[in-house]
Amino acid sequence: MEINKIGILTSGGDAPGMNAAIRAVVRSAVDKNIKVIGIRRGYEGLLSGDILELSARSVSDIIHRGGTFLLTARCKDMMQQDGIERAHKVCKVLAIDALIVVGGDGSFKGAQKLSKLGTNVIGIPATIDLDLDCTDYTIGFDTAVNTGMSSINKIRDTSTSHERCSLVEVMGRHAGHIALWCSLTAGAEEVLIPEMNRISTEEIVQEIFSNRALGKSHNLIIVAEGVGNTIKMAQDIENMTGIETRATILGHLQRGGSPTALDRMHASIMGYDAVESLLNGKKNRVIVYRDGKYLDIDINEALSYKKTLDKRMYKIIKVLGT
Repeated sequence: MEINKIGILTSGGDAPGMNAAIRAVVRSAVDKNIKVIGIRRGYEGLLSGDILELSARSVSDIIHRGGTFLLTARCKDMMQQDGIERAHKVCKVLAIDALIVVGGDGSFKGAQKLSKLGTNVIGIPATIDLDLDCTDYTIGFDTAVNTGMSSINKIRDTSTSHERCSLVEVMGRHAGHIALWCSLTAGAEEVLIPEMNRISTEEIVQEIFSNRALGKSHNLIIVAEGVGNTIKMAQDIENMTGIETRATILGHLQRGGSPTALDRMHASIMGYDAVESLLNGKKNRVIVYRDGKYLDIDINEALSYKKTLDKRMYKIIKVLGT
């Protein structure tokens, strides 16, 4: 199938590096004389026809910007068959030969449903949570971890000065990857993630007392967003130990900021490979990074993968943290 026009959208939660991916797609396509239509506000914009033509110049000076200049939104209509069918019809009306979707699991499920109606889709994984099991890396993860680590370093300074216990909640609704990486790189004593059995407050208190006996004057505990109740946990720890305990919730701070070199590199190569995949006659693929290589795999295969948690990383955190 000849590719003359492609559409590109960013969907779901924004991630640093999305702009770098858009830039790579547009310039790679323009280099092959392929027209690119930018779709604003994700699937919501697709359904409403909120589009603009993109040129090599229109994506100048965006590689260093966080967020997505195409904007993003969550679209409830894409959860219904009627919404899927309307989106497919819009792609036909716009004469789009392929739709490139930059986003996470929810975005790819929408793309998968479109593919079953005949829309050719290519997915580029972009989510700070690293919760797409088909790929070893997702755009935005490195920036989110570095933002978290930098913030935790500052919290540690004041925590040490006041001999406090600090609980820091990082992002990750259903996945603890950010929490694990932030814990290891920031030197935390404990990490709580949704994939593992919940450690009770009493067990945490025992750890704090054990660490005090070893001469540690402060304690740092990282909590993944999906675990919840971070503020209450901090209050309970203070009540049980008498040690001043503070909770800090980083929240959407981790979504923003200029993408790191690693995120810009992955985004640029994945964007280029998405266009190359189309030029090679591929249909309904996801660009992934696995075992040090960039690959394109079938979207149905991509969404069927189940990745296990790296329990070894937790063991290393515990050994190095105490």
